Amino acid sequence: MATAKEDLWKTLENLTCDQFKHFKWLLLNDGNDLPAIPAYRLEKADRPDTVDLMVQKHGEAEAVRRSVELLKKIGRNDLAQSLSNTRPVQRGEFENGLTAVPSQCESERQKSKLREMKSKIKQKIKEREMKICEIQRSAELSRKSAEQQTAESQQTFRVLIQSVEESLSCLTKAVEEKQKTFQKQAEQLIRELEEEISKLTKSEAELDHLLLTEANLQFLQDVKTSDLTEFSVHQPSYGKTVMASVDKLKEMLDGEMKRFLSKAKLIRMQQFAVDVTLDPDTAHPNLVLSPDRKQVHCGGVKQNLPNNSKRFDTAANVLGMQSFSSGRVYFEAEVRGKIAWDVGVVYGSIDRKGSISSSPGSGHWAVGLRSGGTIKAAGLSLDVKPPLNKVGVFVDYKEGSIIFYNVDSAELIHQYSDCSFTEKLYPFFSPGVYHGGLNAKPLVICQSRCHPTP
Repeated sequence: MATAKEDLWKTLENLTCDQFKHFKWLLLNDGNDLPAIPAYRLEKADRPDTVDLMVQKHGEAEAVRRSVELLKKIGRNDLAQSLSNTRPVQRGEFENGLTAVPSQCESERQKSKLREMKSKIKQKIKEREMKICEIQRSAELSRKSAEQQTAESQQTFRVLIQSVEESLSCLTKAVEEKQKTFQKQAEQLIRELEEEISKLTKSEAELDHLLLTEANLQFLQDVKTSDLTEFSVHQPSYGKTVMASVDKLKEMLDGEMKRFLSKAKLIRMQQFAVDVTLDPDTAHPNLVLSPDRKQVHCGGVKQNLPNNSKRFDTAANVLGMQSFSSGRVYFEAEVRGKIAWDVGVVYGSIDRKGSISSSPGSGHWAVGLRSGGTIKAAGLSLDVKPPLNKVGVFVDYKEGSIIFYNVDSAELIHQYSDCSFTEKLYPFFSPGVYHGGLNAKPLVICQSRCHPTP
């Protein structure tokens, strides 16, 4: 509750400069029997100083009563009445150290103050309860993210371990095969040389017999033998086999590591998942929304809907109900089995009637599938590996960045950078036109695995 000095100061603050000057003049020259305030002190006093001088000289109650009288004399009955209602005191009520009993008006004012304090306390309690919910939600998101990251890490390392073991097994088998081939070659050469040794030994024995019998020596032809250079053996080189195996393993590990890091980055972005629902007031008349406003497809018949200013009337588009103008936001859309679609974010002020320009310059950031299976973004054809079943959209409003991901593979589809956002952004979806039923499957807004179920 405000003090008497605060009420006096607030009252004097409502006086014009001339009125305040007149107020001080009366305070000095009204001929009252109260002790006067020194003129030299009052002359340069501002409003707070004047209040302090009055209270110091006369006390709070008399200062209030005196102020009411002077306000009436300078024609500010409104302020006099307001001050009287706020501080309904009578002269001498603080005399002899006694406190006056508050009037009925004062009692009501105090009750009003108490009710106001109670309301503020309830508001603070509500704010703290909301903060608790926010912290609990954050903790739940962190837990789910940790579980998902752990599962992805275990899967990745199982693949890595399996790949290393398979590479080692293939390398060992290749080395063993080379060794077996070399061993067979060596054994074959040894057998051939042993056969020649046997022939040479037999010829040597025949020569010894002729020498011992002193028989007529006849010309003996040399035993035909092989050129020993033909029996040279070269040990197999395992270096190329090992290097080829290591290079293949490295290439596989690099790819798996890249995929793992991309998945980890996507999981971090999924922590900012928001619950998105479709706004039926923006949907083109050909679009059919599911009861929970989580799915949309293009029907073959135009519905009879109010043509309000928010509704798209030429393009098969629909916006999300939720908007955002700060922080980070993530959501996913399933486009499995569709032959045409668009997903992204847009300004709420984009054109919705007639010809629509889908470019960043017009407040439109999206990627989409076109005929022939080409993924496009702002007129550019993107090199995206099929299949593309789920699209993740991450927006960092402050950084001016929008990133699109293939959720299943965690591969980057496209990124808009250095965007200077100036308005609220809305999730944007287009399930594409009907195409004679070929594109009838719905576009589905997904519940992120990192977003807690309500």
